[in-house]
Amino acid sequence: MSRLVSTILLFLALMQFNLFVNPAGAEGHHPFWPGEKMHFVLKYGPIPAGTATLEVHDMDKIKDVEAYHFVLTARSNSFIDIFFKVRDRIDSYTDTGMNHSLYYKKDQKEGKTRRYIRVDFDWEKKESTYVNFDTEPKTISLMPGTFDPLSVFYYSRLLDLQEEEEFEHPVTDGEKNLMGILRVIGREKVSVPAGTYETFVLEPDMKNVENVFSKKQRAKTRLWVTNDERRLLVQMQSEAVVGSFVAELVEIEGHNSKQVSSLKNTQ
Repeated sequence: MSRLVSTILLFLALMQFNLFVNPAGAEGHHPFWPGEKMHFVLKYGPIPAGTATLEVHDMDKIKDVEAYHFVLTARSNSFIDIFFKVRDRIDSYTDTGMNHSLYYKKDQKEGKTRRYIRVDFDWEKKESTYVNFDTEPKTISLMPGTFDPLSVFYYSRLLDLQEEEEFEHPVTDGEKNLMGILRVIGREKVSVPAGTYETFVLEPDMKNVENVFSKKQRAKTRLWVTNDERRLLVQMQSEAVVGSFVAELVEIEGHNSKQVSSLKNTQ
């Protein structure tokens, strides 16, 4: 059962860790703002296993720099708690121009596992410093425009996606740098508890994901994002050795009828 919940949370992390995109020239026309919340239900096959929320908090400051504050929370439900209790929270901060990350922290409570990770981004030195509780700090060099695993999801929403396109972008969790790939493989109308949506179907490159996914028979993960300026994530599906996993959008807060400008990506 611990493997079941850990895999669901890793699947949710794919949304954060593999949405790598090219730079967008759309500063000032972001499709998200403070108050936006996306609520998801996580399922293992037909079995509900937990919930997750993606949220844009009020604007903040990091080292006197105005910053977006993104938050991801994930928790197992009462049934799964009996076997493997999960309470995770990730906080991510970026500059308001969505040029790069400023600060990242992860409070992880999964069964007996406890981690409190902090990653500080120093763009003058072009390096980041990683600390887990009071461990020895680890410093690595940064590629230009690097985002953390959560903020890169919001950055991806700045793009004007087109079918058969492929995007890449650097990302770091503080321990290593990765250059990942995201492919747009088609369009599809999907129905989830939050409603019915016209979507783009995205397929992240899985070469950097291991853990419970087989290295010999790689899991296929697909994500559905709305085919409009909001680029809301409405569904995720993954087939892995240990079973099938689904995350579905249940509720959206903070959008109403607000309109945003169309966004075009630049090469």
